[in-house]
Amino acid sequence: MRRRRRRLRFDSWLSLHLAKTDRLPFQLGNIVPSIFTPVLAKHSKNFSFVESLAIGVDRIQRNFDPLRRQVETWCSRQITDDEARLVIYRAFIENQLDVPRHLARDVHKNYFEPTHTEFTPRTMWSLSNAFTSALKSLDPIPFFRGTAKLGTFLQGNN
Repeated sequence: MRRRRRRLRFDSWLSLHLAKTDRLPFQLGNIVPSIFTPVLAKHSKNFSFVESLAIGVDRIQRNFDPLRRQVETWCSRQITDDEARLVIYRAFIENQLDVPRHLARDVHKNYFEPTHTEFTPRTMWSLSNAFTSALKSLDPIPFFRGTAKLGTFLQGNN
């Protein structure tokens, strides 16, 4: 349990560090828990970096399928203006989403007056993007926290 807590603390630290800078705080040869998995043959003369990288990319892409299905579902789910207002109300007035309340006006504007034509349909996907666009005005740490909580909030209000 202690090791898991330490690992989670490091993972969150690394995520915040990467949000602030473009560089990693360590060399790629180091083994970092849950970010890089150790390759057993990394010091052998038969090690192929390209094959190892291909395996890693394949593992990542396997996890894209549930995300793709969720996006497709949200794109096809039409919502009324009153439903959108209710979700925004729950997020900011009822404090169901732990983000600064001053963003409510920005979310409302991003949803009802979108700047991108792809977000003009009144769908759950457009509402999600309205929240994300408003959160972009925050500093990196509050932005990271807000976007991490946004998915579960929207799933509960779907």
